[in-house]
Amino acid sequence: MPLSSVRAAAILDQEFRTGTVYLALYTSNPTGADTGTEVSGGGYARQPIEFSAPADEGGKQTIKNAAEIRFPVATSDWGTVTHIGIRTAATGGDLIAYAALTNPRTILAGDRFVIDLNNGVVRLA
Repeated sequence: MPLSSVRAAAILDQEFRTGTVYLALYTSNPTGADTGTEVSGGGYARQPIEFSAPADEGGKQTIKNAAEIRFPVATSDWGTVTHIGIRTAATGGDLIAYAALTNPRTILAGDRFVIDLNNGVVRLA
């Protein structure tokens, strides 16, 4: 059963826009059980992510990152980033949502992982 537009927008606001949430990078699928392998070491740190207000796009309430997200320059190889997750804290915390990357990327020492403006998207029907 689909959610109403009003309820979907309220859920997006509550989960992603009422406090600070953080973008995490994974080298395996975090799954709904939060069992994936998050990048660690080599200068890696989760990055705060701010979202735009929900808007209807193709019949789905949608939020997008309101600014470019720039991870630190890797000081050692991070491996192949295959998934991203949105978490409630800079360390620890709960996994709110996750997704596979369309184009996984191998991060080597000296590389920087960047998500351009409006490319981090969450949608609810």
